[in-house]
Amino acid sequence: MNAEFPSGLSAAEAAARRAAEGPNELGTEQKRTLQAIAVEVAREPMFLLLLGAGAIYAAMGDIHEAMILLGFVFVIMAVTILQERRTENTLEALRDLSSPRALVIRDGTPQRISGREVVRDDIVILTEGDRVPADGEVLQAHELATDESMLTGESVAVAKFAGDGAMFAGTMVVRGQGLMRVTAVGGKTELGRIGKSLKDIAIESSPLHDEVGLLTRRLAMIGVGLCLMLSSLYWILRGGWLEGLLAGITLAMGILPQEFPVIMIVFLAMGARRIAQQRVLTRRLNAIETLGETTVLCVDKTGTLTQNRMTVTTLSVGGKCLDAHALPGDNLPEEYHELLEYAVLASEIDPHDPMEQAFHRFARNYLANTEHLHPDWALAREYELSPALLAMSHLWQDHNGQHDVVAAKGAVEAIADLCHLEGSELEEVMQQAEDLAKRGLRVLGIARAEHSANASWPAIQHDFDFRLVGLIGLADPLRDEVPAAIAECRRAGIRVVMITGDHPRTARAIAAAAGIDGDEVLTGAELAGMTTSELARRIAGVNVFARVTPQQKLAIVEALKANGEIVAMTGDGVNDAPALKSAHIGIAMGKRGTDVAREAASLVLLEDDFSAIVSAIRLGRRIFANLRQALIYTLAVHVPIIGLSILPLLLGLPLVLAPIHIAFLELVIDPACSVVFEAEKGSDKLMEQPPRSPAERLVSSRQLVTSLVLGLLTSAVTAGIYSWLISHGKAAEEARALAFVVLVAANTALIFACRAREPGWHKLFDGLARTSILVIAATLTGLAIVTLVPSICAAFAFRPPPLQEWLQAFLIGIGMMALFVIAQNLLQKKGEGTMSFPGNTK
Repeated sequence: MNAEFPSGLSAAEAAARRAAEGPNELGTEQKRTLQAIAVEVAREPMFLLLLGAGAIYAAMGDIHEAMILLGFVFVIMAVTILQERRTENTLEALRDLSSPRALVIRDGTPQRISGREVVRDDIVILTEGDRVPADGEVLQAHELATDESMLTGESVAVAKFAGDGAMFAGTMVVRGQGLMRVTAVGGKTELGRIGKSLKDIAIESSPLHDEVGLLTRRLAMIGVGLCLMLSSLYWILRGGWLEGLLAGITLAMGILPQEFPVIMIVFLAMGARRIAQQRVLTRRLNAIETLGETTVLCVDKTGTLTQNRMTVTTLSVGGKCLDAHALPGDNLPEEYHELLEYAVLASEIDPHDPMEQAFHRFARNYLANTEHLHPDWALAREYELSPALLAMSHLWQDHNGQHDVVAAKGAVEAIADLCHLEGSELEEVMQQAEDLAKRGLRVLGIARAEHSANASWPAIQHDFDFRLVGLIGLADPLRDEVPAAIAECRRAGIRVVMITGDHPRTARAIAAAAGIDGDEVLTGAELAGMTTSELARRIAGVNVFARVTPQQKLAIVEALKANGEIVAMTGDGVNDAPALKSAHIGIAMGKRGTDVAREAASLVLLEDDFSAIVSAIRLGRRIFANLRQALIYTLAVHVPIIGLSILPLLLGLPLVLAPIHIAFLELVIDPACSVVFEAEKGSDKLMEQPPRSPAERLVSSRQLVTSLVLGLLTSAVTAGIYSWLISHGKAAEEARALAFVVLVAANTALIFACRAREPGWHKLFDGLARTSILVIAATLTGLAIVTLVPSICAAFAFRPPPLQEWLQAFLIGIGMMALFVIAQNLLQKKGEGTMSFPGNTK
């Protein structure tokens, strides 16, 4: 490809064009506008019930009560809309970060930008594995071909030539390199026109969403039934159908778990944001659900476990080895010059591969100003690496000699095959390679050949008469944090499997240094000869795979899944996409990964760092544990609302709760169940327990028992206090205020009980987040205002009680924390409620 790049647009020109023509978006993503969110919130049953209650108050002539209730409706709607909008902004930011990237030339300099930032007339640099960001025309091409099957249905790659080839947005570069000028973006591209028809396609929900939705619908049906029953009972016992309907609406509002969807949205969106802080982008939110279930983590060696910065360590010629680290200054013995010369000739001119970059760096240091570097030679033909032959060759022309020069590099056994080595000569070379591999080095063979300048080029590499030049050993040091991260995975019951294209000896050495059990190594050649059932059987005890092709990664993933494992898989190449998509959690490399790998994956690592994967799994477990605790709390706080709606009627007492009280409680419950529990740091023991079983329910029967017990305790104490006050001559308004103080204080105590990682007093206040303190403080401040300020008390049908009695009621509510702890300890001992604490996953 021509080294002279066009200068491209200036930053100012690009900004002006984007402002005029809009971003490069296909318009197929289903984004929720502020108006759409408001409409969705207004349709929620809770708000419809509040509006219905306000209408009944107005029909009864109580306009003041109706207006106050309507005010609460708008306050709750505003809080809900604000929270959902914030969540949508979080998701939008993540969408921007995880969108396909494009390498464009701006102000004469290549720059990596988001695909949505590409504008018309941008110059885009394309390489193998890239997703074409927009429609355009080819300016330069070097063996360039694209897969256009997504547009045409034709699976054969389409070759592209400079000045005679159109590129289309969304297609994939499967071979070569090139430059293109963008001619159309966004909806004006061929893919954009097709994409307009996709706007109405619904997004498939995840299993966790389905489970929460089912739980919500069941509770809603129960709420409707009890609402009708209570309304009828009130009408029969006390008369007045409007008052009965109000009582029924109050009960329905108490049962309806409208917080569940809020919890799901907040936890998954904020969880994705927290994971993004670990430099891991979440492309599919349901991956967060699966992280805690991961039992096997399949990882590449290069760049994930290692630093992905290869260095030339050893040179071997004629059986004699040279330690590159021991070289004085820039003095390389002459006998090793040819080996390094042909290693460079067998590499790309402008390499991206770490090994080829290492060859070029080493050559610049030791071959500068010698005849062994050939900047004036022309690369005439490339013979690419293939699954059948793990070697590649370059044919060079110097236009002065009678022979073209061919340089080859690749796996030692492949180079030995090209050189037709046999007998003792082959045995000696393979022993040298094995000795180097035992030291954890990546070993490549280097060969050379000559070809008549006037003869036609052979179709395959085997038709050249190659001669072995020597071997080169390269080292890719292990990342410092890897051994500790793998040890953490082992403690968490997660099996780490390393898959590499390296020599088995190299793989075993790296596995040992990383802490992976690599006593047995399976090679790609062995995998190729196995049946599906045999592979599934053998794979159960093997953690290291060497000489594996990208296509064989898919077979490994499928075999692990067949054994019942929950598999997370890393990958970076075009051919890794099937394995990434097949794995339960596909993890693409952000820096060295291709666009097709990123699009097939659920998670994208911005830094190709193994410890980031472990951090994401830890966060996934924390998010699920906190989500579970939020639901347990939500179920528990609804029980006393139901009890206080029914018990007064059955006991012949004035009603405690009206719709306005439920509205206030909703303002308390929503932030508590979402913001407070989402901010929990989780147990320190989350990564010391086995992975969660996929069959484990979000809220089990044991957890449901815990919620009911805690809720019933709150109901009994609050109803008992209210009944006692009424029986001792306390006015209904004052008794109602004191009972409300007990209820809200007890709900606050319930937060501490539900967030405790383990039962016991010493765990109640551990790691309380600043956000949680603010929410609790705001709740208690609001409680004091509505029960002590006379003008506001009247709106709630309260009468301000004496301060001493208010404090006594508050202490009774907070003091219920002791009952909660006792109940949790008893349930723990009986084997019930074992799952009630975030630290427990079994």
